[in-house]
Amino acid sequence: MEKITKEVYLKWYEDMLFWRKFEDKLAAVYIQQKVRGFLHLYNGQEAVLAGALHAMDLSKDKMITAYRNHVQPIGMGVDPKRVMAELYGKVTGTSKGMGGSMHIFSKEKGFYGGHGIVGGQIPLGAGLAFGDKFFKRDGVTICYMGDGAVRQGSLHETFNLAMLWQLPVVFVCENNGYAMGTSVARTSYSTEIWKLGLGYEMPCGPVDGMDPVTVAKEMSKAIDRARSGGGPTFLEMKTYRYRGHSMSDAQHYRTKEEVEEYKKIDPITQVLDVINENKYATEDEIKEINKRIKAKVLECEKFAEESDYPPLNQMYDMVYEQEDYPFLQHKL
Repeated sequence: MEKITKEVYLKWYEDMLFWRKFEDKLAAVYIQQKVRGFLHLYNGQEAVLAGALHAMDLSKDKMITAYRNHVQPIGMGVDPKRVMAELYGKVTGTSKGMGGSMHIFSKEKGFYGGHGIVGGQIPLGAGLAFGDKFFKRDGVTICYMGDGAVRQGSLHETFNLAMLWQLPVVFVCENNGYAMGTSVARTSYSTEIWKLGLGYEMPCGPVDGMDPVTVAKEMSKAIDRARSGGGPTFLEMKTYRYRGHSMSDAQHYRTKEEVEEYKKIDPITQVLDVINENKYATEDEIKEINKRIKAKVLECEKFAEESDYPPLNQMYDMVYEQEDYPFLQHKL
C-alpha cells in the first residue's frame, strides 16, 4: 500500500466532502421531485470507499455494489455530472437515463453497478473475479454488500465457489447497523457478521469502517492476497449511515441521540482533524477546498438540469436488437 501522506489526507478530505455534498444536493432535488423513485444516500460511510480506493489499482481492479451506489463510480473516475444526470433520468447519464438512482454503471472505469436486488451483486462479483482469473488479467474485484444482504443464500453459494476456485475477490459487508429498518441483532443470532467467512475457511475480520486509514490497510492486505493468488477475503466494515435507508425512511427504529453519537466519529471530521493537527493545510486553504466543492456540485446540478430527457424510442432500442420491435403489438 502507498504511504498515507499529506497529499492523501487532503485528497480524502476533498473527495469525501464532495461525496457528502453531492448526496446532500440529491436529497434536496429529490424533495423538489426532480429526482424520483428510490434514493439511497451514502452519508457517513465515505471512509469505506476512500480507504478502498487508496488500496486499489484503478487501471485493472473492478468494483460492484448494491443500490447505494452514487459516489463509488465517482471515486472510480466517472464524471459526477453524468452520475447526477442519470439520477435525473437524462440522456447524458451513465445509462442514458434508463438506470436511475440504483443502477449506475461504467464498464470503462471498472464500475459494474448498482444493483437493485438485495444480494444480487454478490455472485456477479465472483463472476467478474472468475473472468479475471480465467483470462489471467491480474485484476481484483471489490464486491460490496449491506448487512441485510448477508442473509441471502446466494452469499453462501458464492463464498463456497470463491474459495473452491480461489477467486481474486474481496467481499466487503458495509454494516451500517440496519438492514432497511431492522437491526442486525434482530436478524442474526451472531452479530459478528465477519464470522460468516469462517465456515468456508475464508480469511475474514472486522474493520473500523469510519476510519479511512484502517480501511486502506485492511483492504490493501486483502487485495494483495487476491492478486498474488491467495484467494478471497471477507471484511466486515463497521460503519454508520446518517440518513435513512432511503428518502422515504422515517427512521423510527433509532433515536436522534444515537445518530448524533455516531456523528462524533464522522470520517470527514476525523480526516480534517489530522489535517489541522499536522498543519497540512491552512484555514484559508480549507475554505478554498470547500468553495471548490460547492461550485463542483452546482456544476453537476446545472448539467443535469439542462440535459435533455431521452427520446421515447431509446427505451425500445436498448431492449430490442431488431429495429422494427417485432414483439410489440403497438408500434411507435
